[in-house]
Amino acid sequence: MSGPHVIRGSVSLPEAELMWRFSRSSGPGGQHVNTSDSQVELRFDLAATGALPPVWKERALERLAGRLVDGVVTVRASEHRSQWRNREAAAVRLAALLAEATAPPPKPRRPTKIPRGINERRLREKKQRADTKRGRSGRDWG
Repeated sequence: MSGPHVIRGSVSLPEAELMWRFSRSSGPGGQHVNTSDSQVELRFDLAATGALPPVWKERALERLAGRLVDGVVTVRASEHRSQWRNREAAAVRLAALLAEATAPPPKPRRPTKIPRGINERRLREKKQRADTKRGRSGRDWG
């Protein structure tokens, strides 16, 4: 692997807690595809890990609840022909998934007040437009 895969800041995926499984990729291929286990399945026990701060772990468990099976998140990669590149892709994908799931919630929007001058100008222009349109009606032509 190309070093630790950083989730965010100084927190990275611990290699000891990653569980790898390899199998044959589906789909078309030559003779090579029948003998090589190039598809990678990467499993990470999110519920039991000690690598994430408790707040991040709680947040990730809540946000990834639909993807978890007994507290384990699984990522699969089979887009490359080599197992090595699929391992890289799976690890990067898992790190990105955990980074998104552990991100702090966005700050609440503070409603801002519209300046009085802008509101008055808008109302004045509206009135002018209404007068223009009212002048187009053929009521007073007589």
